Amino acid sequence: MADIDDLVNSLQDTTVARRVTLTHDDARGQYRLPNPTVPNWQVFQDAIADYYRFHYGSCVAPGAHLSRTEALGKAKDLLEREYRRRRSDIMGALADATEGTNGGLRVVLDTIAEGLKAESVQHYAQEQFDSRVAPNDFEAKVDIIRQFIARFGHQLGDTIQRNRPERYAQDYRTLIEAFVDGLRQTSSVFRRL
Repeated sequence: MADIDDLVNSLQDTTVARRVTLTHDDARGQYRLPNPTVPNWQVFQDAIADYYRFHYGSCVAPGAHLSRTEALGKAKDLLEREYRRRRSDIMGALADATEGTNGGLRVVLDTIAEGLKAESVQHYAQEQFDSRVAPNDFEAKVDIIRQFIARFGHQLGDTIQRNRPERYAQDYRTLIEAFVDGLRQTSSVFRRL
């Protein structure tokens, strides 16, 4: 059986910060914003593609190079997803960047950094589960999920069915997404820059 204490320790705020999030915060801090606003859509696209490439190459895949097209597509997808969480969309991000509202372009780039950080924490948490339980050991997966829900249930939100751990045994993704969303709301690991 998997050791729940080892899993819990690997998912503590300080451990997640040390292993995952600090590099994202460092990358965001190193990027110098040339202007707090942009004049139009084209410059906005250039700014978010440039930042996405910088951040991705700094800590997601150190040394990797993304084309402008790939970086722009990924940045727009991420901004759309993150702004949707705020009941807005990419046009809201553009308005912030062009009008200087809600922190201007700086907050748009912070949003990209936070989104990449959340993705990295999600991948890290998935790996923590995967490294402790064999994918073909259904009973062990149900056991560790039951224990995980008992320990972290308070921050998993209302979408997780706490009395049905077997529901998450074949695919932890929903459980991990709820865990990361809980961290985003309660943890200093996701405190805005």
